[in-house]
Amino acid sequence: MTCRSIEPLLKRLGLAALLALAATACAGADKPEFTAAELSRIAAHGPWPLPWMADPGNRVSGNASAIRLGYALFFEPRLSANRRVACASCHDPARGFQDGRTVARGLVTGTRNTPGLLNVRHQRWFGWDGGHDNLWSASLRPILDPREMGGKASRVARVLRSKSTLDCHYAGAFGKRPDAGDPELLVNVAKAIAAWQETRGSPATPFDEFRDALQRGDAQTAAAYPAAAQRGLRIFVGRGQCATCHAGPLFSNGEFGDIGMPFFIKPNGVDPGRQGGIKRLLANPYNLLGAYNDDATRNNATGTKFLRPEHRNFGEFKVPSLRNLTLTAPYMHNGSLATLREVVRHYSELDEDRLHADGERILKPLHLSEEESSDLVAFLESLSPAAPLPAPVVPPIVAACR
Repeated sequence: MTCRSIEPLLKRLGLAALLALAATACAGADKPEFTAAELSRIAAHGPWPLPWMADPGNRVSGNASAIRLGYALFFEPRLSANRRVACASCHDPARGFQDGRTVARGLVTGTRNTPGLLNVRHQRWFGWDGGHDNLWSASLRPILDPREMGGKASRVARVLRSKSTLDCHYAGAFGKRPDAGDPELLVNVAKAIAAWQETRGSPATPFDEFRDALQRGDAQTAAAYPAAAQRGLRIFVGRGQCATCHAGPLFSNGEFGDIGMPFFIKPNGVDPGRQGGIKRLLANPYNLLGAYNDDATRNNATGTKFLRPEHRNFGEFKVPSLRNLTLTAPYMHNGSLATLREVVRHYSELDEDRLHADGERILKPLHLSEEESSDLVAFLESLSPAAPLPAPVVPPIVAACR
């Protein structure tokens, strides 16, 4: 009889003292002994945080004036046609820059969940369908979309000129004052917003502390990581094969896959996923192949250059990062799963018939027991910071703009 099978028995018998004693005795016994291969897979999910890398396609990436301007504009509702909608309306800092809704408003109204923005600077493609290949282009779209903010260059110019500090920060970042009606101004505003979004990272988590402790051989610190999370981690890197797609420190390979989620849109229609995203991306004048890419070498556009929509991309959606999961419910591209336990159940009871012919054939039903499901949930929860994230700090006003 195992420790986990003894404890429910003691609970039913009401033997509280023995239950406490059993819990103490079993604390170490129920923790897995990781193999060398498992330890190697665990190590591959770090270190965290990742080092800063500027975006070569955005010349104001890391620029203090642009960051200050981008912060102000992210929370500025006057950029919208009705003067009530800001970027922060859908990307709430208290929710990991998500909105808690099942589906978002805007370009794909009623079909897709709002993605969070934490650690967004480490992404390669943006949006559930990868319809953008750079962060500033993804930031520009909702400003212009009439179903979201409905902005335009002249409106943005008026907002910039309405406050001397905004005008000053723009000049500090781009070397000139904002010009009304200039299409470049809109792109520059999006690049400033992107520069601020790049500063939104998340701190180390209980998992990171455990991983680092294993790396340095610190058994005492490693022992503080809950036994259930350790057992769930073993499923994650082992027979669950979760790390195949949710790879690396970000817990995402940054690509797209079919995981058997429905892609039909009510009342009728289909969400093509990655296939449609590739078509939108290639038609977008603000992609990295276009004139607004600040990387003169165009090395950052290689992935976009060779993209072609293929049949296998139909119904594929982005593999999201698993960091900060407790902040960003509901889950999946359509927000159809309300809790992490529902997510685990989806993979445990996976209907392989829902995978299209070119789907992720590595996926098989895991057939997890209730205890194993709980363990996997415990691990996933450990990928979020133990303490609530602090509110965004207002970047200091650049001295020249005081």
